[in-house]
Parts: sequence; structure tokens; C-alpha cells
Amino acid sequence: MTVKTSISRRTVLKSASAAALAAPLYTKSALASSGEINIMMWSGYMSEDFVSGFENETGIKINYTSTGSNEEMINKMKATKGQGFDLITPTNNRSLQWEPLDVLQPFDLSRVNTAAVNPAMLKVGETAWNFGGKGSHWLPHMWGTEGIAYRADKWLPEGDAPSYGDVWSEENAGKTMGRAHSMMLGAGLYMERIGEMEAGSVWAAYEDEATMRQVWGQITDWCIARKDRIKLIWNDADTQKNGLLNDGVVVGQTWDGPPLALKTAGEPVHYQAPVEGAMAWVDGLVLPAGAKNVDQAYAFIDYAYRKEIAGKEINFHGYNSPVLGADAYAGDSYKKNFAEAYPGNALANLNAWPAEAPWYADVRTEFVNKFKSA
Repeated sequence: MTVKTSISRRTVLKSASAAALAAPLYTKSALASSGEINIMMWSGYMSEDFVSGFENETGIKINYTSTGSNEEMINKMKATKGQGFDLITPTNNRSLQWEPLDVLQPFDLSRVNTAAVNPAMLKVGETAWNFGGKGSHWLPHMWGTEGIAYRADKWLPEGDAPSYGDVWSEENAGKTMGRAHSMMLGAGLYMERIGEMEAGSVWAAYEDEATMRQVWGQITDWCIARKDRIKLIWNDADTQKNGLLNDGVVVGQTWDGPPLALKTAGEPVHYQAPVEGAMAWVDGLVLPAGAKNVDQAYAFIDYAYRKEIAGKEINFHGYNSPVLGADAYAGDSYKKNFAEAYPGNALANLNAWPAEAPWYADVRTEFVNKFKSA
């Protein structure tokens, strides 16, 4: 491998059961026997076993460029007008930012084993990513949440669940981390819960710019007043892991995958949905307009959508798979970790990341930069 540098569990299970009863309509095409594929994918998403297995079976070499943000993917495709990569992995809620760029091409779903994946997640591509009525421009690849990770040997939440506020608390000052924009959103949800902001403000901010500026102005002032309590601002999976293991972080707002991978490896790390509700997301696969290795891209999707392969990858990255039946191949640790991460009504309390319009992303960047530079 060359390295360059609102979905609820109930919906998932219900849709999975329905799909299991449907007759498969997919006829597998012959895999490409040679060549290469250039992939821009989130860091920590692909194991060496996956790469070697795919390359040995197909003869296709994977050139893997890791990324830590949706903005990096978007900016790369804007700069190259859809050239340079054969597959990219944007998050489901970024469709409004991708559509006007006109840098993606629709998938030929007759070449995809759509019966292998959760139909509720597949529908995201057929609706939110159906650009110009030309069909799905997005396929589900990985799903997970953002919540609270902590060193269970050094800190425990006061109640049954942690809170986004624990990242900003005086008790944990100098021992916390988060990703700037989502950590600030989490602060807003905490402010709503404790009565410092009107309930529903964070979600209302997605509706229009005037509301967004008012809400995020209040959030930013609150976060700046507590900025000295934050030890680390992370930007990828490795930074999250290193923060918890080596950099003195005790509590962090993180993706689920990195801390759960550490937990599976035996480290004293726990991940749990906070009382305000974990943020749920689905990362997908898209086909850039300038993709040169299209057959190889479909071969990659075919391989990734096998439940045995997807299940084994869960043990590596710690996230969840949209592939039906993959969890049966993930091992007992995954099932235990999942149950402990989402106890009680945590799954029913998930917050799906709302779709982000380009104006929202631009204005949010203003506030994030103000927080970072304070």
C-alpha cells in the first residue's frame, strides 16, 4: 500500500431484515485482473490485510492517500476538477457542498452488489446524492458516531453517561481534546442542556445564516472563555489514539473507531454516547468525474462489500459496517464494545449530522478560526 499522507440502530436493523428477504438482483462481473486504483480515504480505514488480500486476488495495486477531513477532499477535487483519484470517501451530510462542484459521476448500480448493504444507507445516495436526476453518486462505506472517549483508569463520568461538557470542565482542564468544529457543536448541545442556550438552537443554525451567526457567536464566546482547558485539537484517527495513549488526554470528544480499536487491543480506554446524544454519520464512496481506473473502482467496491471482509475490517478500525451480516465476522469484542458504547436508549437518542450547505460550512470556518486564534 502506498500512503501519501437520522440513522438509528433501530432503522439499521429494520432495514437489514427487509433486505435479507429480498431476492438478489446482482450479477457479479469479472474483476479487473491488473492495474491500479488511487483512493483518497479517511485515515485508519484500511488494514494491511485488506490491501494485501485485494491486491493478491485482483492484481490491482492500491495507492492510498489518507485524509482527516471532508474539507480536504472537497478542496482537492475543486483544485483538480475531479481528476487524480478513482474513489473518495466523503460523509453523507456533505452532498449540498459537492453537488454544485460537478466533479463526480453517478455509479452504475448494475455493477454494484447493492443487496449486500443496508438499504436505508443505500437510499442516502439515491436521494441526497442523486445529482441532476442522474442517479446515485454515493455508496455507503462506513458508519459511526462522535461521542466521548476517556481513560477509564484515570476518570469516570459522574452519572450513567458522560457529557460533551466534560471536555470543557474545570475538573478536566488541560487533559481534554476534540476536533474544533464538532467540539464547538458539542459545546452548544451541552449549553442547551444546562439552560445557557435555548433548546433546539444548534439545529436551527443549519436553517439560515442569520440564525447560524447568532447561535455560533454565542457558542464561540463560550468556548473561547474555556479554551485554556483544551489540551489537544485533533485532525485524524492517529492523533486521537496518541492523545489518549501518549499525550496525557483523559477525556476527549472523538470518533468511535479510534478509542474502540484501543479498547479492543486491551487499553484502558472507553467510548460512550454522551447524555446529549452521539453524532451519527455515514462515510461513503464516490467516483470522481476524472477517474481513470473505473473498472478497478468497481472491483474495490465488490471486495469491500463482502461480509467476511467487512467484518474483519471492523476489528481493525473500530467503526461499523453497512454490509449486512458483517458484524457476525467482527468477533465478540466488537459486540461487547458496541453494547457498552450505546447502553440504554443511546441508540434511539442518536443525532444525525444535518446536511451542510456551502454557506454553513463557510461561516462555521469563520467561527472556528476565531476560536483557534483566540
